[in-house]
Amino acid sequence: MVTHEIPDGLPVLSRGKHRSPRKGACFMEMASVLANEKWSDHPGCTHPVLAHLARLVNDHTSDQNRGELAPLIPSVVGLRGGGLPWTVGLTAAVALHALPDVPASSQRALLAGLVRCHEAAVSLGPGAVDGEDDIRQALADNPGVVAWARRFSSGAPLSEKQFERRSAPSVMQCAVGGLVAASVYDSDTRLRDLLRVGIDTGLRLQPRPAPVGTDWPSTRTGAARSTS
Repeated sequence: MVTHEIPDGLPVLSRGKHRSPRKGACFMEMASVLANEKWSDHPGCTHPVLAHLARLVNDHTSDQNRGELAPLIPSVVGLRGGGLPWTVGLTAAVALHALPDVPASSQRALLAGLVRCHEAAVSLGPGAVDGEDDIRQALADNPGVVAWARRFSSGAPLSEKQFERRSAPSVMQCAVGGLVAASVYDSDTRLRDLLRVGIDTGLRLQPRPAPVGTDWPSTRTGAARSTS
């Protein structure tokens, strides 16, 4: 059974992976408890890309403010994604949110990730990826960096598995690492906001179950035929 509240008695959030709750707990280990899964920082209740972002934010947030991440934990339980469009939309949203606040080196890396997001969006077709116009605008605003990124790209389209295992995690790493390296004021708040953007985007793009009773028209047709 999934619970949406942090159970009493669990340790406070701390950095890194823990063998058991007696040693501490990170963000995703807490999520595994709420999902009633085996204790793990890689639980099946959350898409791997979003879980990667959560672990990064957890580990780079200061001990003093890490506890403020706890209210977000229930939101990731059950967020398992919805195919390549979901992953691309999530990745692009995180990259675009971090882009203005990270150093130049991290901006280049994020734009390279957005190049991959754009390529995936083109391959999926118009309207398949949320935020495609914003991705296109960010690339248009940085033509030099985009040209540099494309020179290092093979040009071959990435499969869904490749995007999830390589491109998306790299964007998460660069977004979080860039915010930390920028030494911006109140970086803990910015990291928490970055995670919230990822969660909110994932929730908004999560496929909805088909409504119960979608076969009613055919049932009514069958009933009409039986009375004729």
